[in-house]
Amino acid sequence: MSKKMTKSLLSCAIIDDEPLAVKLLETYVERTPFLQLCGTYSSAVAAVGELRENPVDLLFLDIQMPDLDGLEFARMLNSETRVVFTTAFSQYAVEGFRVQALDYLLKPVSYADFLEAANRAKDWFSHGEVAAETEGAADAESFFVKSDYRLVRVRFDDILYVEGLKDYVKICLSGGRRSVLALTAMRTVENYLPTDKFMRVHRSFIVNMERAEALDRGQIVFGEKRIPVSDSYKDAVQAYVNGRLLRGRD
Repeated sequence: MSKKMTKSLLSCAIIDDEPLAVKLLETYVERTPFLQLCGTYSSAVAAVGELRENPVDLLFLDIQMPDLDGLEFARMLNSETRVVFTTAFSQYAVEGFRVQALDYLLKPVSYADFLEAANRAKDWFSHGEVAAETEGAADAESFFVKSDYRLVRVRFDDILYVEGLKDYVKICLSGGRRSVLALTAMRTVENYLPTDKFMRVHRSFIVNMERAEALDRGQIVFGEKRIPVSDSYKDAVQAYVNGRLLRGRD
């Protein structure tokens, strides 16, 4: 275990070019007993040298700043520092995931949201290093995927289909369970899935063929959801169906 996992205080810093935003976050840190403020900075440029030599555990970091924005700065940080982005612009959320931010707070930041992010950081320093080793791990029945800053175990038998979205993958589950949304690639999820059950049927869809209800006019049916089979996968799907029919006659 690392030393961080036993610390009672998390060191933190604030970077924001808006003085009022800095002052607000300072008051929030003072109200949070397990946070220790080590510095505030009006720009990423002003902070870069200090935080490289003396890294903090947690950094509250604005995104839109002159000269060096928060996303660029986050990529330069010591790997031990975790980031909570603070910004007025929600379109940066996906980029925040890509630099492995712990959380993403929209301005004006309430103390309730701040405290939730701080507690998430505290949990990460208690369990995160163990969890980081678990992400992507798979066994004969399931695999782990990061979703909403948590690691979620997904059982193969519970999956109906996987849908690739623009920046995310949606894993749709049976039994009315809530879908799992993860910032990962379709190819990554496909590599976890057993090939005797799961089949890529479209650029944007992988299906659990054992859970499919019907193959109807070039579409795979799961209740009201109809998944298209693209031309490049039709022969493979038909071969799978024919094989199942032959096994059923034996």
